[in-house]
Amino acid sequence: MTDPHGFLRVPRRPVPARPVEERLGDWNEVYAGQARLPLVSEQAGRCMDCGIPFCHNGCPLGNLIPEWNAYAARDDWWAAAERLHATNNFPEFTGRLCPAPCEDACVLTINADPVTIKNVEQAIADEIWARGYAPPRPPERLSGKTVAVIGSGPAGLAAAQQLTRIGHTVAVYERADRVGGLLRYGIPAFKMEKQHLNRRIEQMRSEGTKFRTGVDVGSDLDAIELTRRHDAVVVAVGARGQRELPVPGRDLHGIHQAMDYLAFANRVGEGDYVSSPVTAEGRHVVIIGGGDTGSDCLGTALRQGASSVVQLDINPEPGEARRDTEPWPTYPKVYRISHAHAEGRERDGTDPRIFSSATLRLEGDGHGHVRGLRLAEVEPEGRRPRPDTEQVISADLVLLALGFYGPERGTDLMKQLALTLDDRGNFARDAGFAAETAERARGPEPTVRTGTDGVFIAGDAGRGQSLVVWAIAEGRSAAAAADRYLSGSTELPAPVAPSDRPMVA
Repeated sequence: MTDPHGFLRVPRRPVPARPVEERLGDWNEVYAGQARLPLVSEQAGRCMDCGIPFCHNGCPLGNLIPEWNAYAARDDWWAAAERLHATNNFPEFTGRLCPAPCEDACVLTINADPVTIKNVEQAIADEIWARGYAPPRPPERLSGKTVAVIGSGPAGLAAAQQLTRIGHTVAVYERADRVGGLLRYGIPAFKMEKQHLNRRIEQMRSEGTKFRTGVDVGSDLDAIELTRRHDAVVVAVGARGQRELPVPGRDLHGIHQAMDYLAFANRVGEGDYVSSPVTAEGRHVVIIGGGDTGSDCLGTALRQGASSVVQLDINPEPGEARRDTEPWPTYPKVYRISHAHAEGRERDGTDPRIFSSATLRLEGDGHGHVRGLRLAEVEPEGRRPRPDTEQVISADLVLLALGFYGPERGTDLMKQLALTLDDRGNFARDAGFAAETAERARGPEPTVRTGTDGVFIAGDAGRGQSLVVWAIAEGRSAAAAADRYLSGSTELPAPVAPSDRPMVA
């Protein structure tokens, strides 16, 4: 512990973002170029070093938050880096992308403002690279075993790095033309610049991980053949099944899935296009869906020069304070403002969101292109439209950000590996594997195996749509299970099991 009275003397002060007008003029991160270290070190000193650090429970990775807070408060960045990397392969990703449920679980949150854990994590992660504290860590010797990882999102990358470092020969197969999954084409650059992803991939290459891009396993490469070539296979294809909007007018032109829209924008940044084939420039944009993906679409549309942007959320507007039904240390549903929401408010003077609203139909212009959206207020219970609340808003670009129902179904990969679905619609995992050997006495066994011998499921493919921290934790657990399968035992950590869930009331 640094200063036992730090949380009493020092108020919470997050790292300020760049001015809205400045950041809407580029695609750089909202914090790019902002001075962090003096502020972050002071804020890290607010950590109480609680007897029971509930921030650990808020994070599925089991991050050693009080420890690296203490080191950051003393400007001991090497020790802070070691503690942060002990539980997290990619802190530069999580420090930028995670909504920080650890902060809502901070003990200070009971009656004060929590420690700025997310800012501290990002600062340490950046110092890791600036000071050369992240050299490649190739294995001392090879096991002679080979592993194929299908999918290069955060779960697949985490599994691949863990298995490579323990000595297995790992090849990652990615159907897109570049490595990274949603980190590459789903996350806008203003949330995480791609240099951070590229740098980590180069580190993994230096450690010995091989990457095979442009390979759709199941279609371009038979999955059964892949199991014959490798001693184990980790399936980390994500939850890419996008929910649809079954309303009249859905077939009009100008209506796109959010992930397709975001991918086009990211490909402009990669140099594939001069301008996006689907752009918001000069258009009235309506985003249907109130989650993080919708917020990413909002920030993208503003930077592309949309005439107006509205984001529809079927849920009621949350209150400012935690409700009694969502007690500490759970992650509460409170009114939150993302950087994109703040940008929309400053540009247009109002919150771009319309809460408690449902789309009734999409209206065209007579030439097959969307020109308006008819919506209505909905009741909190049952989400039925309220009478006499219908209105039509202008829309010539509609983006569907309705979330994901799970992994894509009916694919050749699913058929060839005999993958089945659980009651949540995700790839099923063999619960019987949990009680397999006496190794279970060392800790809970991650039940990540499938009914096909040597095949393991990691990330959103088995869990469903979730946070980047859960994806990395799942990748680490899948690596531990695969290593135990290959070697008979494992020293790799397994932070979560498939039955684990975020803390909710």
